[in-house]
Amino acid sequence: MRAQLLAVTLVVVALARASAQQTIPANAFAPPADLAMPPADAVKSSTGLVSRVVRAGDSSEKPSPNDVVTVQYTGWSTDGRMFDSTLSRNAPSTFPLNRAMAGWKECVGLMVLHETRRCWVPENLAWKGQAGRPKGTVVFDIELLDTRLSPTIPPPDVKEPPADAKKTPGGVAYKVLRPGTGSRHPTTFSKVTVHYSGWTTDGKLFDSSVARGAPTTLDLGGGVIRGWTEGVPTMVEGERTRFWIPQELAYKGEAGSPRGMLVFDVDLIKIE
Repeated sequence: MRAQLLAVTLVVVALARASAQQTIPANAFAPPADLAMPPADAVKSSTGLVSRVVRAGDSSEKPSPNDVVTVQYTGWSTDGRMFDSTLSRNAPSTFPLNRAMAGWKECVGLMVLHETRRCWVPENLAWKGQAGRPKGTVVFDIELLDTRLSPTIPPPDVKEPPADAKKTPGGVAYKVLRPGTGSRHPTTFSKVTVHYSGWTTDGKLFDSSVARGAPTTLDLGGGVIRGWTEGVPTMVEGERTRFWIPQELAYKGEAGSPRGMLVFDVDLIKIE
């Protein structure tokens, strides 16, 4: 991994990768029976958004307004016409929540990780009569697959590791942000597929697979800084960890590379 300066402009991106593929239920595109009339257990907010949980999530983690979220979704007009679906493309959508339409911001902001929610979005919170867009109330089934800090916003503890951070023998500080689902750790010679963002301690983003819209596969045995070789083996698959890597375990003051301590948020997606 070679650091490079990025001029980051986050846009809506669709991630089409094998690790994200899933079996599509036969009835995935069938319009729900309650499209035109939300059921009694649906909740209406003060803005007019109506929503109900279709499938409960398995976490208490919720997106913040400035997070980048990854979702599967299908959208219908209230007459039963499907107008969009990531499931039809078999490619989840990743986007900055603060750039979504108002109804999406509110709906997704109510959700927890891995929850599926049905949201009835009134026209004033959707496309507001925009030409070429569905008119009136639109209904979305949304599954929240992931949420992560926008790489354009540095972590609040970017200047130094917090008191509860752990340290590797070599001096890499780290803190688990999201526990993993696996049990196997990579070795210092493993190839791993990860999502990551890296900042200097003054909050400057210098590299991010999240901003590029796709994870990357790296060889811990070569081609990465020593701090990664030492830090990533502390992780298990599905884990998200923040690392504070001192300069001597990073780029050692090399010209053209970020200097000083570097901070990385790393998601370990897969041990190859």
